[in-house]
Amino acid sequence: MDGIHDLGGMQGFGPVVVEPDEPVFHHAWEGRTFATVAGALGAANANTPQFRHAIERMDPAHYLTSGYYEHWLTGATTLLVEAGVLVHEELEARAGTFPLSRPVLVEAGDLDRVVPAPVARFEVGDPVRVRDTHFPGHARCPRYVRGHVGVIVALEPVVPVPELEAHRNEKVAEATYAVRFDARELWGDDADAKTCVHVDLYDEYLEAIERSPRG
Repeated sequence: MDGIHDLGGMQGFGPVVVEPDEPVFHHAWEGRTFATVAGALGAANANTPQFRHAIERMDPAHYLTSGYYEHWLTGATTLLVEAGVLVHEELEARAGTFPLSRPVLVEAGDLDRVVPAPVARFEVGDPVRVRDTHFPGHARCPRYVRGHVGVIVALEPVVPVPELEAHRNEKVAEATYAVRFDARELWGDDADAKTCVHVDLYDEYLEAIERSPRG
């Protein structure tokens, strides 16, 4: 999903602020949210990819002006309302304004492009290009690597395809890889020539390219 949550590699947000001796929770309600989300997902009959997508569907202004556990609270509550476990009007009657996430935009045909590869198509050392595809639902391919070339550096576990798990509640296995990208490939000559980025990617996000001939 090309949503506000996909901030990796974007400029203009300033440096990452590291809080020394940061507590696990800054407020008591954050701990309560953490403790109740698993039960909320069970009540909504929702899985982890669906929960992630509920957070991804947050209004951009709400997402950027709220903290980590408010994202959790919004995502879990959205799923409970969509499942009919809670009623939005009752929430607002008790808590005041209570924004929920936007509706799911995925239609049946949007999943036709997903063709899982349970057996790895690539080997360590293979150059690959990340497909520059866009999907209206949950996906695990960062926007900043799409269309760019990297190299397979490790074969990772075979795990469920996120799109199918989020939108059909189906667990279908797919091969995954660790892919290394040179920083200049991603961000141009302003990036450090000695820096690289490793990203875990599903097989479906990658396409083969020819190896460069050796000189």
